[in-house]
Amino acid sequence: MNETALNILQQYWHHDAFRPQQEAIIASVLDEKDTLALLPTGGGKSVCFQVPALMKDGLCLVISPLIALMKDQVENLVKRNIPAISIHSGMTFYEVRQALQQASHGDIKFLYLSPERLETNLFKESLHHLNISLIAVDEAHCVSQWGYDFRPPYLRIANLRDELPDVPILALTASATPLVQDDIVVKLRFKEPNIFRQSFEKPNLSYSVFKVDSKINRVMEILKNVNGSSIIYCRNRRLTKEVAHLLSLQNISADFYHAGLSQDDRNNKQESWINNRTRVIVCTNAFGMGIDKADVRTVIHYDTPDCLENYYQEAGRAGRDGKRAYAVLLYQPEDAATLEALPDVRFPVMYDIRKIYQALADYLQIPVGSGEGCYYDFDLNEFVKNFKLDIHLVINVLKVLEQEGHLTFNESIFLPSQVKFLVAKELLLDFEQSHPSLEPVIKCLLRTYEGVYNNRVSVHERQIAKLTRKKIEEVRSELMHLDALGIIEYLPQKETPQIYFILNRAPAQFLYINHENYLQRKQQFELRTETMLRYLHLQKECRSKYISNYFGDVAVKECGICDVCLHKKGSGLTEEEFNKIQQRIFHHTDNIAIPVKDLLEHLQGIRKEKIWKVLEFLQSEKKIEIDEFGIIKSL
Repeated sequence: MNETALNILQQYWHHDAFRPQQEAIIASVLDEKDTLALLPTGGGKSVCFQVPALMKDGLCLVISPLIALMKDQVENLVKRNIPAISIHSGMTFYEVRQALQQASHGDIKFLYLSPERLETNLFKESLHHLNISLIAVDEAHCVSQWGYDFRPPYLRIANLRDELPDVPILALTASATPLVQDDIVVKLRFKEPNIFRQSFEKPNLSYSVFKVDSKINRVMEILKNVNGSSIIYCRNRRLTKEVAHLLSLQNISADFYHAGLSQDDRNNKQESWINNRTRVIVCTNAFGMGIDKADVRTVIHYDTPDCLENYYQEAGRAGRDGKRAYAVLLYQPEDAATLEALPDVRFPVMYDIRKIYQALADYLQIPVGSGEGCYYDFDLNEFVKNFKLDIHLVINVLKVLEQEGHLTFNESIFLPSQVKFLVAKELLLDFEQSHPSLEPVIKCLLRTYEGVYNNRVSVHERQIAKLTRKKIEEVRSELMHLDALGIIEYLPQKETPQIYFILNRAPAQFLYINHENYLQRKQQFELRTETMLRYLHLQKECRSKYISNYFGDVAVKECGICDVCLHKKGSGLTEEEFNKIQQRIFHHTDNIAIPVKDLLEHLQGIRKEKIWKVLEFLQSEKKIEIDEFGIIKSL
């Protein structure tokens, strides 16, 4: 490998060697080849474009769909004294223009932006001044209609090839099936297929699936048996709060996390968990992107994900330090039935799509032929209540409208506070003299935020409070006072969900949906749910091998540590063992209700999987009953 690349890795990242496939990917990029890199979660994707970009003249353009991920990577680069910036939806026109000017002057090495940003006139005007030497497309599976997270703006990334025909593209993803891999190569117009794949095998990660009567009791048992940091994924926000509360009642340090919390709350909860002040984070799938915590010992799925791609990414957040870790999926019969019915739920009929599109236009008061390029505050719960709609149907229709390129819906958009001065400088001087208590904030705004006098600029109340030695509440109050007096325009930060209309609002009856593509996407989704259902019920095939094969990695051997492999190794019961365990279970449950955890303590010395196997058999034979609280009763 080029020694310079290793020197850069050591200088900025303090690693002595590259991980598998990183060297080959970097060499391919340096040879100016279009490259697709499949590296599992935690596999070091960012190094694959950051190292070669530092070796090349010019700017690396990084296209990413997630603001939080962009900000995280930019912060990490800046900490390493590598100049990087991001352009995102929370920025004003002036700030975007300023960032692009910085990049065009050669002051920036990495420019992060969303695929939507590529289509703005401001970016198009700046493109040929940017000296771009490499295009990195993160989350590249979003380019494929047959993938699990298709986003139409990704299809238009290929338009860059018309303007920058000689600039190589590095596409990166953690999870793409062979079908999606081929589609990425075609859609991004690779000169030739050039795919690198790190093994999807995780030798230290033990996968298990348990069909349970009481999920919370099994969670407590897992956390009791496996020490260390944990993530528990739940399907909705309400459940994250409930599960975290139940764990806290058992003196397990737990907190909840979802996209509906404020930015400050999310940051504080995340930081507390990363620094091990909180042991367990109970969350929706809004949690985890860009988080580099190596010592997670368990990832527990309280609900079944809708596809193996999501499950693999989320489960893969356990054991990144290479030590033994556990990925556990819990389910009940109704979970499997829900997953089976999901394709019809996720892909609504045309009548429902048009009905909700019309209701949305009425709620946001958007006339036909307008709305393009505009953001609208959107209270999902209020919308559902006002129009008497099913919330799940609304969410799925919004997803369809996104994939058809009509709008985007962002539940956790963060638009920072903005300020612009409204008075002439002479009047401002007079005002400062007559209002001395407000002078420190005015001076701070003028000195800290370039362009604030003539443009609307993003400001940070916390930074102003620190510089003026005031409390943040006092700063907000003074900014509102200045706004009320007409000295400034002050727009406080927004964290409300937003609808962004990509196209002008159409009459509902003429709303365009590509039916052929829509049905094909539904068929692909059905295949993904079927794959997930098969994973739930595996009895003979190693779980690690099943996952790897799904992603086209067919050389993987049986892991030996998943529940299926362990069962094969000797968890089978002889008739004598079965009878002995059955007798002891009946002895402890005769005319008395007993918690499962107490029974397991009474049966110490017997392997738990053997006890559970007998319990499951006795339940199926209606000889015992285990209720939702994990209490066993003889029948």
